[in-house]
Order: sequence, then structure tokens, then C-alpha cells
Amino acid sequence: MMWGYWGGPWSWVGPLMMIMFWVLVIGGIAFILRAWWQPPSRSAQGSDAALDILRERYARGELSREQFEEMRRDLGSK
Repeated sequence: MMWGYWGGPWSWVGPLMMIMFWVLVIGGIAFILRAWWQPPSRSAQGSDAALDILRERYARGELSREQFEEMRRDLGSK
């Protein structure tokens, strides 16, 4: 044959390497895009969650208005 060992026991290595290359390229792009567009972490929304809990406690009557206002000021909310 003109092209060497064509069809021999190692003929599957080339196509396998090509498939692995493209899987890594596409996976890397997906990983970068996902990390880039990931929503903010829960800790960044922590003050909003704390204020929501405080409002719920006030609505249930667990806190007086003065306690609610003091805790809201402590959280840095308007």
C-alpha cells in the first residue's frame, strides 16, 4: 500500500485523537462560558434574604415595629 500501515491494528488511534481533541475544545469553551455567565452566589444575595426573613418575622408578629426598624438599619437597608 502506498500510505504505509493503513488498516492495521493502530488505525483507530488517529480518529480517536481527533474526537478527543474536539471534545476537549468544546468542553473547555462550555466550561469557560458557564463560569463567565454563572449567576451571583448566594452570599451576594445574603442581605436581601436576611431582609426577607426579617419582613416575614415582622408580618407574623414576632417583632415589634421598633425591633424591625432597628434590625433593618443594622442590615443597612432603607
